[in-house]
Amino acid sequence: MRVLNVNVLLDPVTGGGTAERTFQMSRSLARAGVECAILTTDIGLTADRIRQLGDVRVIALPCISKRFFVVKFSWRQLKALVVSVDVIHLMGHWSMLNVLVTLLARQTGTPYVVCPAGELPLFGRSRWIKQLFNILIGYRVVREAAGHIAVTPDEIPAYARYGVEASQVTVIPNGINEADFSVDGVNQFADRFGLGAAPFILFMGRLNPIKGPDLLLEAFCSIAHKHPELHLVFAGPDGGLLGSLQKMTQERGLADRVHFIGYVAGRDKAEAYRAADLLVIPSRQEAMSIVVLEAGIVGTPVLLTNRCGFDEVATVGGGQVVAATVNDLAVGLDSLLTDRSALKGMGARLQAHVRQNFTWEVIVGRFQDMYQRILARTSRGRATNQ
Repeated sequence: MRVLNVNVLLDPVTGGGTAERTFQMSRSLARAGVECAILTTDIGLTADRIRQLGDVRVIALPCISKRFFVVKFSWRQLKALVVSVDVIHLMGHWSMLNVLVTLLARQTGTPYVVCPAGELPLFGRSRWIKQLFNILIGYRVVREAAGHIAVTPDEIPAYARYGVEASQVTVIPNGINEADFSVDGVNQFADRFGLGAAPFILFMGRLNPIKGPDLLLEAFCSIAHKHPELHLVFAGPDGGLLGSLQKMTQERGLADRVHFIGYVAGRDKAEAYRAADLLVIPSRQEAMSIVVLEAGIVGTPVLLTNRCGFDEVATVGGGQVVAATVNDLAVGLDSLLTDRSALKGMGARLQAHVRQNFTWEVIVGRFQDMYQRILARTSRGRATNQ
């Protein structure tokens, strides 16, 4: 089987969770014996990132407009790429690259599946542009796909507004590779970033409104006097809020307890999760947070909002789920930190749940089953199997 995964960004700094999902899914498919390629742009893409993909082929198109991800491409070469595969997997929704590939897929009869990963609702900036995009092509791209993937069941209702019935949607969650978060030796994260012996809570992600770091900082400020030993670490690239967050910490007199350490990866990221007392995910909107899996796989409990698509954290006793408000986050933080002895048990329960249900060894088979079903009912599949 030959699969082409399409995502406008593969760089984890700018692409976030969808870039990581594409990366992990592609690598896992290749390890399972699937001939896999990724079509993306060259934004932030490094030789090391490509090397980590192993046998996955990467086709990176030059991007000539980072605002709207306009790419330089050859129609003939793109068509040859689309013809050479059996199934196309489109990640995200607001992407002209996806549109180009969809047009070629229709022309060549190559089946494609869509995985919007939370992007179907009109959220964030440029709403009128997104609405126009949907009217012109977006609705049709989603509706006419051979397969529809939701990262969580909460995403299924969004498909209905695009004319896709719930029975047509397959839920395939994010996954995690435990080996990526194993570390040897002494954890030096706290010393490396100047935290000393202070306990801390961790935010991992872009500093932009949709991720809610401003909500978390307000909540932390409101309970900081009750937990004078506690620090807060923001790990992630600036998405437009860094300046205002830093200003708030100065105004509240907490600059010595709130740390902005920028994007972290590799050992630094793994050690950050292990060193933290608690991971907090204050998102205003998210399909399914990957960072909850990253924290869970190392046994760190989580406080997250009910906008993250992972309410089962509370069900399995791995942390708390609260509304995406400053007050609810503050109440959740205070209750978890007041009984800090219970955090270790929460982390262990979350770790067991993630290991059992969300490793890529478990998840990748669901993609293969879906692709096989699609190929079995299409002319492309019959030709491939002859």
